[in-house]
Amino acid sequence: MKRPATLGELKASGWPLEKLRRGVLAEARENLIARLRAGGPLFPGVYGYEETVIPALVRAVLAGQHFILLGLRGQAKSRILRGLTRLLDPELPALDTPLHDNPLAPVSPEGRRLLASAGDDAPLVWLAPEDRYVEKLATPDVTVADLIGELDPIKAARRGEGLGDLEAVHYGLVPRANRGIFAVNELPDLPARVQVALFNVLEEGDVQVRGFPLRLPLDVWLVFSANPEDYTARGRIVTPLKDRIDAEIRTHYPRSLEVGMRITRAEARLPDNLELPAFVARAVERVAFLARRDPRVDQTSGVSQRLPISLLEQVGAAAEERALRLGEERPHARPRDLYAGLPAITGKLELEYEGELLGAEALAAELVARAFAEEWGERPGLEAVAAWFAAGQTLGLPEEVGAAREAIAAVEPLARLAAQGRTPHEEVALAEFALEALVGRGELVRGESGYAPAPPSGSETREPLLP
Repeated sequence: MKRPATLGELKASGWPLEKLRRGVLAEARENLIARLRAGGPLFPGVYGYEETVIPALVRAVLAGQHFILLGLRGQAKSRILRGLTRLLDPELPALDTPLHDNPLAPVSPEGRRLLASAGDDAPLVWLAPEDRYVEKLATPDVTVADLIGELDPIKAARRGEGLGDLEAVHYGLVPRANRGIFAVNELPDLPARVQVALFNVLEEGDVQVRGFPLRLPLDVWLVFSANPEDYTARGRIVTPLKDRIDAEIRTHYPRSLEVGMRITRAEARLPDNLELPAFVARAVERVAFLARRDPRVDQTSGVSQRLPISLLEQVGAAAEERALRLGEERPHARPRDLYAGLPAITGKLELEYEGELLGAEALAAELVARAFAEEWGERPGLEAVAAWFAAGQTLGLPEEVGAAREAIAAVEPLARLAAQGRTPHEEVALAEFALEALVGRGELVRGESGYAPAPPSGSETREPLLP
């Protein structure tokens, strides 16, 4: 069906004009109700919030509220805000003005003038949901002019009006989000004077631009995100604006390994033909879980979910690089690939004093080893392998799978564990898994030449070398 091109065609088409008489919050509420009745996910790609964050969001939308998502970095706050466009109509008619004016009730001088001069011949544009979403990252250099607008003397001179005329305003981001959603990320970083302008224009419907009070009754759904650390480290939310934010919704990191893995696998870009053992994928996720409870990591900054995503991508890349170099048909991930991915860990950890003393790379390597030890858990077989090394023997494990299998065969208890693998590559990966678990337990050290017994407790220790 051809969309009406003018206001008159819209009225004659039978398009439900009552949709133009509701605000954006009412529109989102109606569409949410329809989605709840139909079933299915409200925010596809957002996992682990089904019993916590999403119900709070549903209540805020049903109540017609502006809200803020409060949580540490890497908790899908921006993704949720952008997903709010799913609650908007698939298309919405508007006058062709900077503020996307409602054809039945324009708020801008341009819209009112267009409607007065053209009447039912006023041309329409049709807005998709993404056209009605405006997002701004708050930074200390953001000004009132950026968000609200600025007086344009040239426009005023052309019209022969004073600067107090709304026609003399060059609109900022908030007015241009009229009839849509305006999102501010990292709200506390926004200067206080800009925050004051925000709540004033949206709550009272007026704003002072360069000392001139101007009426501008916008229809905007205002949503925010913030990191709790920002309240003390960089800025704060001014009390009048905080009071006008109807709901504060707390986000969180995945509360189970399975949920974290689901997020990581959904987001990570991996080679299509990558062979990824389950224990390697689980160890990747455990690195993040261990970091989130390690006292040497600054927990007020958080450990972003981007850490396991980036680490898994590095694991896939390391496996692919090895396959290309050795002429293998497809990449096979092995535990050693997590060490190749240490740069994906070190750049995402904010360390406490003890962590700084140890060093980011050493701490990251320790987290990897502990992740394999935790993943091994109560599986049997490690004691016999540890006993073989306790006699002072060492083992080098080559990259090439055939040579690695020969080395493994020389260690009878390790060969028994590796034999549980279904393929030669899986056998080698299982053997590495067992060795890394012993490193994580402190019974072996991992050096340049391979694996060796850990020094006795209390003796002079030697630092393991990273690959």
